[in-house]
Amino acid sequence: MTKLPAPKPWIAEIHAYVPGKSAGADGRPLIKLSANENPLGTSPAALLARDHAVKPSLYPDPDSHALRKALGALHGIDPARIVCGTGSGELLAIAAGCYAGPGDEVLYVRYGFSLYDIAARRCGATPVIAPDDDYGTDVDALLALVSERTRVVFIANPNNPTGSYLPQGEIARLHAALPGDVLLVIDQAYAEYVAPEDDDGALALAETAGNVLVTRTFSKAYGLAGDRVGWATGAAELIGTMNRIRGPFPLSNSAQAATLAAVEHQEFVDHSRRHNAAERARFVTALGGLANHGLRPVPSEANFVLVLFEGKLTAETAYNGLAAQGYIVRWLPGQGLPHGLRITIGTAEQMNDIVRILRDLAKAA
Repeated sequence: MTKLPAPKPWIAEIHAYVPGKSAGADGRPLIKLSANENPLGTSPAALLARDHAVKPSLYPDPDSHALRKALGALHGIDPARIVCGTGSGELLAIAAGCYAGPGDEVLYVRYGFSLYDIAARRCGATPVIAPDDDYGTDVDALLALVSERTRVVFIANPNNPTGSYLPQGEIARLHAALPGDVLLVIDQAYAEYVAPEDDDGALALAETAGNVLVTRTFSKAYGLAGDRVGWATGAAELIGTMNRIRGPFPLSNSAQAATLAAVEHQEFVDHSRRHNAAERARFVTALGGLANHGLRPVPSEANFVLVLFEGKLTAETAYNGLAAQGYIVRWLPGQGLPHGLRITIGTAEQMNDIVRILRDLAKAA
C-alpha cells in the first residue's frame, strides 16, 4: 500500500478553532452577538482610507512602517519594538512557536481563550491549565503549576470568554514570580474597553522586562475584525525573533491604510468604549432582576458578558430561545461552560431585546 504523508502526532490532538456563528441551525441569518464585534461598525476615517489605499496589484509594505510609527506615537513605544501580524491570533501562535516545542509546557488559566490550546499544541508543546478563581484568573494557581518545563504563560486581560480582569498589582506579582526564561504573553485584545485609569501596566512592563510580550488587535474597539490586523510589543530581542518567522507580507495595502487611519481617529475608539461601558452596565443591572431565576453575569471589563444559568432555565434552552427570536450568541460547552452564554454588547435596542427574551424564557422555565 502506498504510504501517505503523516502529520506530526501532536497536530492530531488539535481541535480547530470555532468562531462565533452568524446563522441559526437552519441557516437563517441572525443578529450576531456571538463574536464580540463592534456594534458601532468602523471609523468613517478608516473606511475612507481603505477606499484610497495603494492599488492591490502592488505588494504591501512588508514591515508596516507607517502603522508601527503611528502605534508607537500613540502608546509611547519605539516602533522598532512593534511587530504586526494577521490578527493577534497569528502573533500568539508565533510567540508559542518561537519559545516552546516538544517536551515544553505552555500554561494558561481554565476558561481562557481557546486559541492558547491550539498555539501550544501546534508547536508540539503540552498545554497546562490552571484552576480558575470563580471564572477569573488565579495568579497563585498559575504560579503553582510553573515547572522547569514551562516556557510560555498566556494571560488574556480582560479574559475571553469570561470578561474577568487582573489589576496592575496582580500582573506585576505574576511577572515577578516567573523565572526569567519563561515568556509571559499578555493578550490585550479587549484593552481599549478598559477605563484608562484601570490600565494593567502591561505595556509599561513590556518596555522594561525582557520576557514580556503584549498583543493587541484592531478587531474589537477599532471595528476592523474583517481586516485581520494585530500587533505585539516587547523587548527588541523578542520582536526580532518573531520577525524571523512571521509572514513576509502579513498586512494588505487596504488593511494598513484602514488601521493607520483608525489609529489617528481615537475619537471613534473613545466613543466605542463609552457606549460599551454604558450598555454593559445597563445590561448587567437588568440581569440582576433575573437573579431569582438563576441567571448570574460574571463581572466583565470587555465588550461582552458571560451569563451563567444556574436555575431551571438552561443555557442551551436560552441559546435556542434567543435564536428563535433572531439572535445568535455564544454557547460554550466545548470550553467547559455548558451552563454559560457569552453575549456581545450590542446596540441599546438589541440589549433591550435580549433582556426581554431572557426574562420571558426564565419565567416560562
